[in-house]
Amino acid sequence: MIWLIVKYALTAGIIVLVSEVAKRSDRIGGLLAALPLVSVLVLIWMKLEGQTQAKIASHTWYTFWYVFPTLPMFLFSL
Repeated sequence: MIWLIVKYALTAGIIVLVSEVAKRSDRIGGLLAALPLVSVLVLIWMKLEGQTQAKIASHTWYTFWYVFPTLPMFLFSL
């Protein structure tokens, strides 16, 4: 249970940090938001929780291919 709370707190902390930085600097906030922070965190959590390399590789493969359909979203936000 403590592990789950730590994961929630760290993940939420990163999101809050990025949003606070974006309030002060659009450029740095955009850079931080563009980084694959969530994906890297998920890979770290999976590794620490003992997932197999095959499971981690599968997750990475699908994450890579799901990025493409979401890219047009940024065109609509301009």
